[in-house]
Amino acid sequence: MITDCAAYHDGHRREGKLALHEAKDATEHGSFVWLGLWEPSEGEFEAIEREFSLPALAVEDALKPHQRPKLERYDELLFMVLRTARYVDSVEVIEIGQIMIFIGERFVITVRHGSATALDGVRKDLESRPAFLRHGPAAVLHGVLDKVVDDYLPALEGLDQDVAEIEEDVFGEIDPKPVERIYKLKREVLAFHRAAAPLVDPLDRLVRGTVPQVGEDVRAYYRDVQDHLLRVSEQIDDINNLLSSMLDASLAQVAERQNEDMRKISAWVAIAVAPTLVAGIYGMNFQHMPELSWTSGYPLALAGMAAICLFLYLKFKGAGWL
Repeated sequence: MITDCAAYHDGHRREGKLALHEAKDATEHGSFVWLGLWEPSEGEFEAIEREFSLPALAVEDALKPHQRPKLERYDELLFMVLRTARYVDSVEVIEIGQIMIFIGERFVITVRHGSATALDGVRKDLESRPAFLRHGPAAVLHGVLDKVVDDYLPALEGLDQDVAEIEEDVFGEIDPKPVERIYKLKREVLAFHRAAAPLVDPLDRLVRGTVPQVGEDVRAYYRDVQDHLLRVSEQIDDINNLLSSMLDASLAQVAERQNEDMRKISAWVAIAVAPTLVAGIYGMNFQHMPELSWTSGYPLALAGMAAICLFLYLKFKGAGWL
């Protein structure tokens, strides 16, 4: 589905939307075309592939929404894969989307997959900055990269908030057993890491000037995006390490509680053994046993059992087992 198709000349958008068959012609008059697509089908993309002479391998990747972030060159064409991330706090899930970008000398094609990949704001922002948009497709690529990396920050804030809540649960007085929540959140952090970390190398290539489609006059803008991405990547690693530490601490607390329960059980069993032993001996009904003929034998036996139990209880209490 084509969401927008427009020609830009000298940093300004030409009036109206272009039809697909008009897009190629518009690039021949010193303009560049930005074609936006959202979840196109294979049939819809065939016409675009023919119109712009796109490489088959890149087209195949663009139609599959589960690609790793990467940057590839096909002669004069640049193909880049980005993964977006949006944190849904209500269910504590990182929602991953995907944007594929074709950068030619006179055209930009953005292919979006997922609901967290809207680029309307990027287009409006670039159109409000004609001086920057004069840099052509490289400016559009920067705008999309900047949007994707900036959207990582709210996701990080959501994760930070939930990590703080889990930390209170783990080390607080309430015992909500947060192990399952930690594991699920850690899985989402790893998904976030797979979306952001592989983008570091492609951005480094863009900044170092190994990609001819990005000139020196635009490269400084990419350095700012690279700096933000590196900080995001470091924060993701920090959150992952913190969750691992909290998981270890929570499991250690579970083990400690189990040991404490076992000590209590062992103490009560030891206390119960003493009267059971005495009662067992006197319950064997032998004819010749000590104190069988004593009038006070029964109460003395009960008093002895109670004294032993009390002694054991006080000893275990003092040792912290009860």
